[in-house]
Amino acid sequence: MPLQYLDFDYSEDDDGVGTWDAMASVTPAHLPALRAELENVLCWAHRAFAGQRAPLDEGGEWDFDLQTLHEGAAPDQWHYDETSGRITVAPGADGQTRHTVTLSLSGTAAFGAALRERFGLD
Repeated sequence: MPLQYLDFDYSEDDDGVGTWDAMASVTPAHLPALRAELENVLCWAHRAFAGQRAPLDEGGEWDFDLQTLHEGAAPDQWHYDETSGRITVAPGADGQTRHTVTLSLSGTAAFGAALRERFGLD
């Protein structure tokens, strides 16, 4: 599945830890496709590096942060469920016009190489 909504920017710290940050802002009509893309990336990471997600400074191989912002109405609450591999959404008020999602992945060189290969990232 090629990534259509998540366009990752890469940075690296002095210890060689890589961070991939992506932001997508979509209308409600495109939200299911964005959720599917997010789920694809997070499911891959949880499968490919099973049991290795933890803060990197605590010995983890990779970690992630998922944030959302909604224009107009009360924000939805998004949560990735590792067991089901799905993102669940508790809806906010009606009338939202845009959903902005940020996903940050951080990881070791091995995680970064696998991520780049799987999703064709530069």
